[in-house]
Amino acid sequence: MKTIDNKELILALEQLEKEKGIKKEYVLESIETALVLAYKKNFDSLENVKVEMDEKTGATHIYAIKEVVEAVEDENLQINLQKAKQINPDAQIGDKIEIELAPKGFGRIAATSAKQVIIQKLKEAERNIVYTEFNDRKGEIVSGIIQKADNNVVIMDLGKLEGLMPVKEQIPTEHYRVNDKIKGYVLDVQRGEKGVPQVLVSRSHPDFVKKLLEFEIPEIYEGVIEIKSVSRDPGYRSKVAVYSPNENIDPVGSCVGQKGIRIQNVINELNGEKIDVIEWNADPAIFIASALLPAQILAVDIKEEEKFAQVIVPDNQLSLAIGKSGQNARLAAKLTNWRIDIKSETQFRKMLEETKESKETKEEKDEPKK
Repeated sequence: MKTIDNKELILALEQLEKEKGIKKEYVLESIETALVLAYKKNFDSLENVKVEMDEKTGATHIYAIKEVVEAVEDENLQINLQKAKQINPDAQIGDKIEIELAPKGFGRIAATSAKQVIIQKLKEAERNIVYTEFNDRKGEIVSGIIQKADNNVVIMDLGKLEGLMPVKEQIPTEHYRVNDKIKGYVLDVQRGEKGVPQVLVSRSHPDFVKKLLEFEIPEIYEGVIEIKSVSRDPGYRSKVAVYSPNENIDPVGSCVGQKGIRIQNVINELNGEKIDVIEWNADPAIFIASALLPAQILAVDIKEEEKFAQVIVPDNQLSLAIGKSGQNARLAAKLTNWRIDIKSETQFRKMLEETKESKETKEEKDEPKK
C-alpha cells in the first residue's frame, strides 16, 4: 500500500495551531479537499475519490469509491461483485467499496497542494485576527494616512487595514489630500473581497464629536460628566448636551475650559465647526430652552404625549432662534428629540386672537335660535 508520508507537515500544522490558533484538524480537512480536486485535475479523473490523512504521521491515502453492481455500466463509479469480493470478501450488491490508488507522481502534487492550503489558511487566520481586533474597536477613534482621495471615497492607511470613508461619512466643508494624517470614527468592520476586512470610517457622525470630547475632557472619560446627546450639521455646527450628578461640577464650564481652550481643541480637529455645549435638564421645558441658545426664550409650552413644544421668543430673537436655514431649531429638535415650533411674541398674540375669534364665531353658530 503506497502512502505519502509527511511528518514535517504534521509538525508544521501543530506549530500553526499553537501560534495562530488554527486547528490542525481543520487544515487537514482542507488539504484533503484540495487533494481530491488536484487528483481529478492532474489525472483527468472522473472517479469518485476521497483522500484521508493520518493526523499523527501525515500519511496520505487516496481511494476510489465504487458501487458494487451486477453489470458495470460506468467503470469510474462501479465495480462488479466478483472483483469487489477480491477486495472485501463480505461485499454485497449495492455496497460501496474503497479501492486504494497509487498514482505516480502524486506525492509532489500533494506537497504542493498542502503548501498552498497552509498559506491560504495562514492568510485567513491573519485576516480573522485583524478583523477581530478592529471589530472590537467599533465606536472608537482611529488615525490614518490618506492614500487616496477622490469625489467618492477617501481611503486611509490604518496600518494593518484600509479605512474607507464614503462621501456621506465625510465632512462636506473639508478637502482631503493624499498623505494628510486624519482621525476618524470606526462605524463598522466588514469583510470585503476574498474575506479581506475593511474598516468603515466616519468624520460626519455625531458620535465622532462625542468621542473627541471624551478624549479632550478627562471628566467625561472618567464618567464625572455625561454626554446625554449630540446633534450635528457636519462642518458647520454641533450641539452637545452634558450633565453631571455632582452639584459642585459645572458640566458646561468643564467642557469649554478656561478661555475655551478645551473645546477649541475639538473645534480645531473639526476644522472650525462650531460647538454649542448646553446643560441637560430632566425638565423638557428647561432643556428645550437651553437647546435653542443663544436665543432668549420667553416661554415653552409642552405637550408630553405628543412630545411637542411651543416656544415663544421676543420679536427680535425669532431669526436667531430659528437660525440660518433653520439650523438652530433643527439641531435643537434633534438634540432634545422633541418637535419644536417657534413663534415670536407678536405671532403668538395674533394666533391667540385668531383662536379666540374662531371660538366666539363657533359659539354664536351653536347658540339655539329663539
